[in-house]
Amino acid sequence: MELSSIIEIAHMETRDLPRHKIIVGLTAQLTEKVADTAIALWEQMATQIIAIVGEGGFNSLYARSLFLTASHHPWLASGALSPQTGQRFAELKICMEEQAPAQVVAGTSLLLITFTDILASLIGEQLTVRILQSAWGHGTQGLNGKEFNSE
Repeated sequence: MELSSIIEIAHMETRDLPRHKIIVGLTAQLTEKVADTAIALWEQMATQIIAIVGEGGFNSLYARSLFLTASHHPWLASGALSPQTGQRFAELKICMEEQAPAQVVAGTSLLLITFTDILASLIGEQLTVRILQSAWGHGTQGLNGKEFNSE
């Protein structure tokens, strides 16, 4: 079985995870300045994760997520991180700006889900959820107005 098929099956099995719902909800709201808003999500999350695993750890997780997601969204293959911290996602933003908004939403959603799946496999679901709450606290309200949690 191909790796992309395994990822797709894993996503189908875990699509009810609260963090997946939040990611899908946040990326579905990307309507204006789609690339800018998507990059802001990445920047907010990166800040929190780098504080825990360091820049090298974040870069490794991001590179692996890009590699896995590019099989579904080939345009992401050239979204490598920039060595300059202030311009970390410059290449990803350029890739996004060349795509239709719907493609950016779909690609961003899958990339974030893949990234957080890898992260959760390393540090656990509960800590991953806490990191996302810290990063995106303003946007972690569910459709029922309930804040997401790991339960």
